[in-house]
Amino acid sequence: MKQKKILFASQEISPYLPETYMSKLGLNLPKYSIEQGNETRVFLPKFGIIKEKANNLHEVIRLSGMNLIIDDFDHQLIIKVASIQSARMQIYFIDNDEYFPRKVMFFDENGNFLPNTEERIMFYCKGVIETVKKLGWSPEIIHCQGWFSSLIPMYIKKIYNEDPLFKETKVVYNVSDAEYKGLIDPVIVEKLLFENNLTESDLSLLKKPTFENLSKFAISYSDAIIQGSKNINKRVLNYMKESSLPFMQYPGEENYEVQYNNFFDSLVEERELELTEEKE
Repeated sequence: MKQKKILFASQEISPYLPETYMSKLGLNLPKYSIEQGNETRVFLPKFGIIKEKANNLHEVIRLSGMNLIIDDFDHQLIIKVASIQSARMQIYFIDNDEYFPRKVMFFDENGNFLPNTEERIMFYCKGVIETVKKLGWSPEIIHCQGWFSSLIPMYIKKIYNEDPLFKETKVVYNVSDAEYKGLIDPVIVEKLLFENNLTESDLSLLKKPTFENLSKFAISYSDAIIQGSKNINKRVLNYMKESSLPFMQYPGEENYEVQYNNFFDSLVEERELELTEEKE
């Protein structure tokens, strides 16, 4: 199979965040992709618990400075990078002082969601896409890992659908067992409606943004889906199985990198076949 262009939009990557199955996946999948000769880019939110000096993060001036409009207000996008030398891998961090305050990841000291969680998700997802645009890079696969990346499929299919960089892109959503409890603020619908091309019907699943509904929302705009953990939300898993999308079941904890790579290969081959048929 020819070399691919793969974008990994991650929620957790080891060693920047505590070691979990998701954070190990966030490291090992792009590492294997690079080893296979694929052109690979990796993004992560610059959560406040990530130590900048210890991890040698530094700002990329040529990529930073643009403003993203969230809820009809401008918010500065700051791009930082760091490298994992052992994996020959560079990580792009999406940062903003308001959205990624010090010493916290998702929750405050009382265990509650930070009050602007819906905007943080919007900012990260939009920031990834806008940075890719600034790089002038056209990924064949966008792998979205975790609920913090859940708006990327919708942004690609509804907001950036006319952008030539993403014309051939297949968006893959990976559902894990890293499930949050309760609700993200339903005001996310009102804030997303400031985007062009979106209607309330496009966002109906977000009127009650539980983990289940946010997952279903991401799946509904994806080209393919992955069961990223052994025991994920049962209703979400049933929704995945009942969809007509290419579906990869949980691959286990050993040699999963090969199965992911083969799945990505099949999606690229499918897209190339579609393009051939369109020309005929």
